[in-house]
Amino acid sequence: MSEIIKTDVVIIGAGPVGLFAVFELGLYDLKCHLIDILDRPGGQCAELYPEKPIYDIPAWPIISGHDLTEKLLEQIKPFSPQFHFNRMVTKLERQADGSFHVETDEAEVFEAKVVVIAAGGGSFQPKRPPVPGIEAYEGKSVFYSVRRMEEFRGEDILIVGGGDSALDWALNLQPIARSLTVVHRRAEFRAAPDSVKKMFELVESGSVRFELGQVSGLKGEGGQLSHATIKGNEGEVDIPVTRLLPFFGLTMKLGPIADWGLNLNENLIPVNVETFETSEPGIFAIGDINSYPGKLKLILSGFHEAALMTQAAKHIVSPNERIVFQYTTSSTSLQKKLGVS
Repeated sequence: MSEIIKTDVVIIGAGPVGLFAVFELGLYDLKCHLIDILDRPGGQCAELYPEKPIYDIPAWPIISGHDLTEKLLEQIKPFSPQFHFNRMVTKLERQADGSFHVETDEAEVFEAKVVVIAAGGGSFQPKRPPVPGIEAYEGKSVFYSVRRMEEFRGEDILIVGGGDSALDWALNLQPIARSLTVVHRRAEFRAAPDSVKKMFELVESGSVRFELGQVSGLKGEGGQLSHATIKGNEGEVDIPVTRLLPFFGLTMKLGPIADWGLNLNENLIPVNVETFETSEPGIFAIGDINSYPGKLKLILSGFHEAALMTQAAKHIVSPNERIVFQYTTSSTSLQKKLGVS
């Protein structure tokens, strides 16, 4: 078991609402660690539609999911949040003193006085591609995320998909791979144009192989891949593969949250609308994961919930401290925290 990480608040989910919660909590000197199953911040907003325009963020007539995430990261930088990506919370227990013991599937252990669930619709789970027999290779030579790049050094890597995750990892892994192939069913990609340009430059130089089609079969023994069959318009071809990374998007599942003793309503977490606390004192739920009369599943609603949650969280972390509400526009102490005074 890893050394215990002590913090004021553990935030489960690093989407826009979880990121803004860092800002609100930071104004009250509450330190945060964020845990997310994805390999980057932004949640569904950045993973599923990074280039899709969003029109209902205050003061931004139009902003992409990627840019919104970048702006939020810039906003919370003064508070130095700690991120733990490619992680899932597997255990949440209350301690005798009322604090929480939190564990991840990477054997990390946290102690926090407050837990904030900002997990959108639940944990994002990778979609399994419709390839016969792929289950036998999962966790051994088929992976749905990259946790440690070094584990891919010197391997024959096959990446399947046409989004940002697929191309980002193609560009990052190519320098350390023995060979790298990208397979996509279309010649057009959904990824950032610069990434697409760089990938095709590597294809032209012979550093990356691009196949138009889809994976139709796998070969190997004992969970270790040796070859993959690619089916295209002109037939099938076998290529050497020792590591397969399919990026077929994500599905949302409640996951371990369902086992944490919270009252649930149709896979959502009912909350007190004054504080956004759940049925368990000290555990809060903000954003799309929560439920209350009149709830609107909007990012701006989650921002509002984060602000009210913070007031209650501060009382828990510092019960003997008088809380003074201040405005960032006029408070020199808040401006000093933000580095703008």
